[in-house]
Amino acid sequence: MKIQHVDRDGIAIVAPQGRIDTTTSSSLEDAIRRLVDGGRRNLLVDLSGVEYISSAGLRVFLVLAKRMRDLRGTLVLSGMTEPVRQVFQLAGFLPLFRVERNRESALAAFTGA
Repeated sequence: MKIQHVDRDGIAIVAPQGRIDTTTSSSLEDAIRRLVDGGRRNLLVDLSGVEYISSAGLRVFLVLAKRMRDLRGTLVLSGMTEPVRQVFQLAGFLPLFRVERNRESALAAFTGA
């Protein structure tokens, strides 16, 4: 899995690519933890490059959602591919997250546009 990170207007954008599974989920968790520990409170995770997510990957997002809520931060997910959306839906996770269709609409969610 490859993880890209860019900052845009005070929003940390993390874009994993590939599979988020038992083998790769710790890399994603570490990358996100470094951002949050570094003070980032506006986080967008662009999932458009993710083709598969396992329960280990879901756990990363569940822990992240709780941490961001505790820190009064904002977390938005965007660009879920259909297989990833199905896993979130089957696990009952979709209602736990703000999910936007694409990166631009997710960025707009931070400004209330």
